[in-house]
Amino acid sequence: MDSLELLAHPIRLRIVHAMGGGRLLTTAQLCARIPEASKATVYRHIDLLVTGGILEVAEERRVRGAVERHYRLRQDRAVVGPEAVRTLTPADHRQAFATAMTALLAEFNAYLDREAADPVADQVGYRQHALWLSPEELDELIGDMRAAIVPKLANRPGPGRAQYLLSPIHFPVEAPPQ
Repeated sequence: MDSLELLAHPIRLRIVHAMGGGRLLTTAQLCARIPEASKATVYRHIDLLVTGGILEVAEERRVRGAVERHYRLRQDRAVVGPEAVRTLTPADHRQAFATAMTALLAEFNAYLDREAADPVADQVGYRQHALWLSPEELDELIGDMRAAIVPKLANRPGPGRAQYLLSPIHFPVEAPPQ
């Protein structure tokens, strides 16, 4: 399976989200992060991500006679390159977008289901803005967003830090006037 096929499933995408920031997590920890999926389902998706090279075993420990594996995300493999994106059909784009939205909704519901969820204190946002942009202005906006986001991708978990899911989405809602 290529990266696109591996990432095009809501459970696998949520596993990738959970692994961000250099985290080492066990299957049990990932199962706790995705409680609506059965343990067997999470195990199966972890195995697919390991086989596909998106996750790797970072360490193994013996715990009560069993081997506990800690997994690490291979960030370089957890991307869909521009060449793969260029080959997608409209149906492929619909499916990829639906997968991303399904994972996003599941993550948001899991957040709201936590006892201590406080959208105001956590500065939860889901705003949408309709912008009029030329192709050059869109390129500039995307560059500005990347410049703001990319340095934060290197942040590691630590005291005072919560993991946030940031999902920039942009597409034209109408064709430019002629």
